[in-house]
Amino acid sequence: MQYRRLGSSGLQVSALSFGAWLTFGGQIPRSEARNLVAAAWDHGITFFDNAESYANGEAETVMGDVIADLRLPRDGYCVSSKVFFGAAREPLPTQRGLSRKHVHDACHAALRRLRVDAIDLYYCHRPDPEVPVAETVWAMDALVRQGKILYWGTSEWPAALIREAHGIAREHHLHAPTMEQPQYNLLHRERIEQEYAPLYAEFGLGTTTYSPLASGLLTGKYAGVSKDEPARLEREGMGWLKRIVLGDNGQQRLDSAARFADTARQLGHAPATLAIAWCLRNPNVSTVILGASRVSQLEQNLEALQLVTRMDDAGWQAIESAVA
Repeated sequence: MQYRRLGSSGLQVSALSFGAWLTFGGQIPRSEARNLVAAAWDHGITFFDNAESYANGEAETVMGDVIADLRLPRDGYCVSSKVFFGAAREPLPTQRGLSRKHVHDACHAALRRLRVDAIDLYYCHRPDPEVPVAETVWAMDALVRQGKILYWGTSEWPAALIREAHGIAREHHLHAPTMEQPQYNLLHRERIEQEYAPLYAEFGLGTTTYSPLASGLLTGKYAGVSKDEPARLEREGMGWLKRIVLGDNGQQRLDSAARFADTARQLGHAPATLAIAWCLRNPNVSTVILGASRVSQLEQNLEALQLVTRMDDAGWQAIESAVA
């Protein structure tokens, strides 16, 4: 495993990390969740990602239980949570958003579910247009000073709001956001490569990127979906995610993904492994969050670490041309 600094902070995280979105607390049984966390830890993964809204809080409960069951040393791993959407199935106004009250309540609920005394990385899961940015910055700073969280950041915030949060923190001598968690893959790259570009040097912004496979598009499965093991977007109840991933130019994205998968195979590599390796090549990526429902799947994805340096420039150029 490789370890990278989280932006300009002193924290080092594993270059590949493991997340619970769409799997823990619903898609897979607790026993398989335990196997996945154990395999991730055995391969050097030290950052485990979660959120209050994943399976309405159940993902955090499962993760907290299996980490405790495995007796991982608390000073050896980092765990995250995110606040915004709420954990209730039909949240009341005070059970969602980035108000001081919900930020406070959500943090303490996540601490209980994850079975920790402090959350290492705590994110504002989306911007909240109904709450002043200053109120959220003060609320996050208070949690840091109380020792409830160690680093706070944002997820899918526009650069202008991240800049505003830094300005407020600087003016009032508060703890500023350390990291951002955006989607980043071969089909979704503008934000991390263009919009955030000035923020890396200016604020030392770290990034914990998610969806390196574009929710499965870059695995090549959609060229011929298996009925026995349908790709993520073809599973029952995943219509909402399919609409988000494909967007308005769905056929174009499917065609790009198919060309990428063909090119990866011609180069002698599994498409999924190569897509993850491509994300790791970006020096502004602190860690790439992996999702998996089977240990074999996770182990294949971990091979991306070796592929980063093994591929030559001609191979990477072929990949860029395939998705251009």
